[in-house]
Order: sequence, then structure tokens, then C-alpha cells
Amino acid sequence: MSSPLAPAAGRPPAPSWLGDAAALGATGVAVALRHALDDVLPPGFPFLTFFPAVILTTFFFGLRPGIVCAVLSGLAAWYFFIGEAGTFLLDAQTGLALGFYAFIVAVDIALIHLMRVAGDRLSAERAVSAQLYEQQRTMFQELQHRVANNMQFVAALLALQRRKVVENPQEAVGVFDEAQTRLETFARIHRRLYDPALADQPVGPYFQELCADLLGATGARNIVCLVDVPPVRLDLARLTTLSLLVVEVVTNALKHAFQGSGRGTITIRLETLDGGQAALSIADDGPGIPASFDPAASRSLGFRIVQGLAAQLDGTLSYANEGGTVVRLVFATGPAPAAA
Repeated sequence: MSSPLAPAAGRPPAPSWLGDAAALGATGVAVALRHALDDVLPPGFPFLTFFPAVILTTFFFGLRPGIVCAVLSGLAAWYFFIGEAGTFLLDAQTGLALGFYAFIVAVDIALIHLMRVAGDRLSAERAVSAQLYEQQRTMFQELQHRVANNMQFVAALLALQRRKVVENPQEAVGVFDEAQTRLETFARIHRRLYDPALADQPVGPYFQELCADLLGATGARNIVCLVDVPPVRLDLARLTTLSLLVVEVVTNALKHAFQGSGRGTITIRLETLDGGQAALSIADDGPGIPASFDPAASRSLGFRIVQGLAAQLDGTLSYANEGGTVVRLVFATGPAPAAA
């Protein structure tokens, strides 16, 4: 339940004339009540009905209307009920009465104003606490979602590796070594993505560092990785999926594109397209893929992982020979996918 001490959230403050009008009205009611009680009350209570008027006006309308009501009430009490009615006669007794009145209403107004300030501050702190709670709840739900998706990715990877072992049991050790390497790469990507120091890093420098890690891990000293990416930022889920795809394609190029010479160049380029889409292309200057290559029919684990990652982005994946192998992914840069 909202408190009268604080303004309702989302409502504009009341205009100043409304508070002044309330002060004038409260003073008029207090004068009328004091006149009505004049024959009942004994002498010596000139401010009896004016104190409640000042208190209620300050409580409901604030500091300025409270002060206005106090001044008007003091003048009205002085004019009508202190000394000779209808005059502003000032003597020692009148001055003492007015001083007493001023002290009492000043204390009342100060206390009520402090209560209002404390109420406003408490309301603001409650709003901040509610906002922080909502942010923490959302982050916790996102964390649960990310962990679940990560577990699904690991399970899918192990399932693919298991099929490879079933097809060729003699390669079991190599298959599990490959799975271990992929999971270690996956862990490095996540550590880099969730590093607070790199939270606002653009995509280009991030991909450059990612490629440097891959070249360093494989010992490919004669391979150059060029990154041509505009200064754009992607949401964390989309960047995670793209990172895994880049790792798979670049790793495949390092394994197969440069076996003969051991030298070469890998180029990563990101282009923005119309309709809220972007195109990521990863090209090498190796011998290229065979003309008869059909990605849909390929039983390669790497190709199947890349296809699955493209599907998580609702993207379209294509392969071409353009002075080497070119892998191109067209995807939407809209809402984050439910990806690993």
C-alpha cells in the first residue's frame, strides 16, 4: 500500500498552486471552526483549530503549503482571536502567544517534512532494491539457461564422437582426444567471453585474439590469420555460437588446407547486410574443396558441428572454391538464439 509520505511512482508532482489553494482552504476551515467553538471554549485557546490545519496541510501537500498555512493561520488567529478582534494589536502578551505558536508550528512542520523526506528516500531505496532483485533474478535465469545449453552442447558433441567410435573402434583414443581438445577450446572461449575486462570488446579484436589462440595451440607458426570486421558488437549468445563456428572452420583449415606447404593465410570477414542480417566468411588460400563435395552428405564430425552451430543461429551455410575454401554463413543479427 502506498504511503502518503511519498508521491505515487510514475505520477508527476502536483502543481504548486494546488498546495497553496489547499493551505488557503485549510486556513478558512480552521477559522470557521474556531468561530463555531468560540462560545464553547474558555479564553486562552486562540490556535486550537489552526494547529491541525497546519499539520494536515504539511503532511498531505508538503513543506511550502504547510508554511503558507502556518502564516495564514497565525495572521487569522492574531486578527480574530488574540486581543481585540479585528485588529493586529501587538503587546507583550500577544507577542508571547505568537512566539509560542510560531515555535510549535515550526517544530511540527520540520518533523513532518523530515518524515516526508525519509519516506521519499525509503521509497527510492525500495525501488532500487526491487530493480536489483529483478536484475539478479534475470541473470540467474540466464545463467541456468546458459548452463543447460552448455550441457546440451557437450552431450551432443559426445554423441557425435560416440558414433565415430562405433564406426571405427580402432580410432577411439584419437576420437576422445579430439573431444577433449574441443571441450578445452569451448572452455577457453567461455572464459574469454565472460571476462568482465572484455565485456565491451568489439567483435573484430575478439576474433583476432581467438585466432591467435588457435594458431598458438596448434603450433602453426607460418599461418597468418587476417580479420576484417567492422566495429560491431553482438549479444553474448550469438557471439558464443559464432566463436565455436569460427573455431571449427579455422581448425579444419589448419588441419587440411596447408598440409603441403605449411604456409598460408586465413581470412575472417564480417559484412552487414540489409534486413538486419550479416554474413560471416572464413576463407583460406589452400587447394580448396573437391568439386564433388556435398556438405549435407559429409560424415565429417567437424562439418556436422558447423552445420549444427549454423542452425542455432537460423543461418544459411555455404561452401565455395574462390582461390581456396570459403565458408560463408548468413545469419540474422536480431534476438539472441537459444544457443550454447
